[in-house]
Amino acid sequence: MSSSGLIDFCYFLERTELNAAIQANFWIVPTMQTLHILAMASVLIGALLINLRILGLHGKSEPIATIITRYKSLVWFPLPILLITGCIMIVGEPARSLTNPAFQIKMVMLLAVLFITFFLQRKWQKDHSHAQTDATSYLLAILSLGLWVGIVAAGRWIAYA
Repeated sequence: MSSSGLIDFCYFLERTELNAAIQANFWIVPTMQTLHILAMASVLIGALLINLRILGLHGKSEPIATIITRYKSLVWFPLPILLITGCIMIVGEPARSLTNPAFQIKMVMLLAVLFITFFLQRKWQKDHSHAQTDATSYLLAILSLGLWVGIVAAGRWIAYA
């Protein structure tokens, strides 16, 4: 989307009834932010525990598949909550979010880490052995952890950029 197209889209969102409702009700934004943060905490906990197992730093007595089965719902079930609350916050202040480089970087990192998470879970979820992690999975787990940290940092930076 071109820069002027993005600005036009922001102006469109600012003129919607949903934007007016969000602006008129002081409790909506803090409530959405709270739900967003709680859902993000769940995703981070699940991703952290899965990645630490892949790295051999947590749960070494159990196969990676067992850890993935145990924690994957913490990663995937909160994603719709993140999507809904994020969209509501965007509609409330579209130009502040959509045109913000920190938000854009956050979205790119999010797409990358979701792909990595899906790839790693798909690769390891059926392997119930205590197999050693291969170099690719090891590097992807490190990259995943770094991306999650970057997503949180970029999310916080949105308010200041």
